[in-house]
Amino acid sequence: MGRIHLEKVSKSFGEVHVIPSIDLTIEDGEFVVFVGPSGCGKSTLLRLIAGLEDVSGGTIQIDGTDATAVPPAKRGLAMVFQSYALYPHMSVRRNIAFPLRMAKLPKEEQDRRVEAAAKVLNLSDYLDRRPGQLSGGQRQRVAIGRAIVREPSAFLFDEPLSNLDAALRVNMRQEITELHTSLGTTMIYVTHDQVEAMTMADRIVVLRSGIAEQVGSPLELYRTPRNVFVAGFIGSPRMNFIEGAEAGRHGAATIGIRPEHIDVSTTEGAWKGTVGVAEHLGSDTFFRVHGTGLAEAISVRAEGEVGLSHGETIFMTPDPEKIHRFDGAGQRIG
Repeated sequence: MGRIHLEKVSKSFGEVHVIPSIDLTIEDGEFVVFVGPSGCGKSTLLRLIAGLEDVSGGTIQIDGTDATAVPPAKRGLAMVFQSYALYPHMSVRRNIAFPLRMAKLPKEEQDRRVEAAAKVLNLSDYLDRRPGQLSGGQRQRVAIGRAIVREPSAFLFDEPLSNLDAALRVNMRQEITELHTSLGTTMIYVTHDQVEAMTMADRIVVLRSGIAEQVGSPLELYRTPRNVFVAGFIGSPRMNFIEGAEAGRHGAATIGIRPEHIDVSTTEGAWKGTVGVAEHLGSDTFFRVHGTGLAEAISVRAEGEVGLSHGETIFMTPDPEKIHRFDGAGQRIG
């Protein structure tokens, strides 16, 4: 079991309120991602759940039991950090088994758990190597294996892929997602990368200044963001925001339109502009369009290879069904 319930949890460092107050329930078996910009409180919130930081107020329940004052080692949780924190002089086998030796489990049980974790993580052929003989992705899998053998009620990941290159990040996030599917254990994952959040999570918690701006599935946040902050944070490239008379025609202080929801033409359209930067990626083409008469340049994402380049005049038309409307406080209308 791995149900975690936070009720009015807060954290302050002196006069600085990092987490003002948050209520959140993570159901058993869920994959929940905390996402937000640097300094939003996502890692602090994870550390509060782990017991690595004391709460300033509120309660944390794990499987229905008040764990607010329970030491980290007795919460039944396993944490994977950004740093692999492996022992360089130990083999992979001994690194994975380390928490089991500390718990004084029988040698036979240690071996069983290590072999099972290694099989799940494709590390069986590397058990006798040392961390220095492994790639970054393999070392991260060893760190995850060390967490798996504890058989926790929930895994806590604190930006575990930050030290990997782009290709490895993609591979590892797929492996972690598959691991969640095979184990069925609750996972809480912290990242500043909204692409990781969108591709991995059952639910996303978008944080700003310690406040949960919105909690929902990736598609809920993408399709119906609660406010301008969430709308701008979820989605890549980020949503275009337009104010003034153009927004007023839609009965809003601000309208938002995602780059992929804008049609492009060389002959006619709602907005006229000049292509600035054009990025041709094969599967997609990204444009920054200037001189539209709007306050800011517009980002456009078109499928496939589009034969437009810097300086060309184009016309853009937003999909009327995909326009997001926000009031003067930045809150969603309708």
